[in-house]
Amino acid sequence: METRRAGSDDVRARAREVAVAAARGLVLAVAGFVAATVLFVLTVVSVALVPVGVGIVTTPWVLTGVRAFAGRERELAGRWCGVRIPSAYRPLQADANPWGRCFGMLRDPATWRDLRWLPVRMTAGFATALLPAALLLYPLEGFALALGLWRVFTDGTHTGWWYGFVPVSGQASALAAGALGAVLLLAAYRLCPALLRVHFLFARSVLSPSQVELAKRVRVLTDSRRDAVDSSAAELRRIERDLHDGAQARLVAMGMDLGTVEALIDKDPARARELLAQARRSSADALTELRDLVRGIHPPVLAERGLGDAVRALA
Repeated sequence: METRRAGSDDVRARAREVAVAAARGLVLAVAGFVAATVLFVLTVVSVALVPVGVGIVTTPWVLTGVRAFAGRERELAGRWCGVRIPSAYRPLQADANPWGRCFGMLRDPATWRDLRWLPVRMTAGFATALLPAALLLYPLEGFALALGLWRVFTDGTHTGWWYGFVPVSGQASALAAGALGAVLLLAAYRLCPALLRVHFLFARSVLSPSQVELAKRVRVLTDSRRDAVDSSAAELRRIERDLHDGAQARLVAMGMDLGTVEALIDKDPARARELLAQARRSSADALTELRDLVRGIHPPVLAERGLGDAVRALA
């Protein structure tokens, strides 16, 4: 009994997985087709208007939408099917003018991968996304034909309807269509989740950067990391030098003055008061230098490019 119940639970879980895969594929097919078509048309028009100046302003916005659309596909691929689609967009300066943003994005190879993907997404991508839903829903037509719907499409004297490769002209051929529908339904039960994964694997083949580009990106990141490490080491040496030559020297001198004051406080009070005033000035100067030194301890990128780029560089 427990074995039978476990088997029934497995069947229900698999049926739910198949239905979810088909629904997701249908949403991907319809919504993706509409979005890819709109973005493709907008991109063509916007890039065509670059020579007259209008596209300089509109192209970055359109390409940002294209990147967001491709990013959504990457996100769904990882969340639904565990397919990782890497991206390798070149960073853009936050304060870049429209001209710099437009041509910076157009010079990025990742942008052109996204643009090549749009017509593919409208055609082959639409078919691969729709396939799980079609495979699950198409058997319903075969069952309807077997139940007598064939009479609506044919008068019984000639072949009036095809279901797959079965010509339906009577009840016998309609039952054959129902049998084919049962086979297709079994195939959907076995293949729907895998077919959805095939769609995302196909998207990865178009959207993923090449190994050469990834290796180049790794080299750039390695050089950036080396520069950051060198900058940090130089900053540390500067701090050590400033401490040794500035505040530390003043504190040592102040200690010597206080020792002299201790020896002169009974013999020469006037001289002792002068040394105390000098020690007070030295302590104030040392405190000022320490404040300036602490204020100067920050990554150079923070001073040059602001907090946002500093956080991105750290990441």
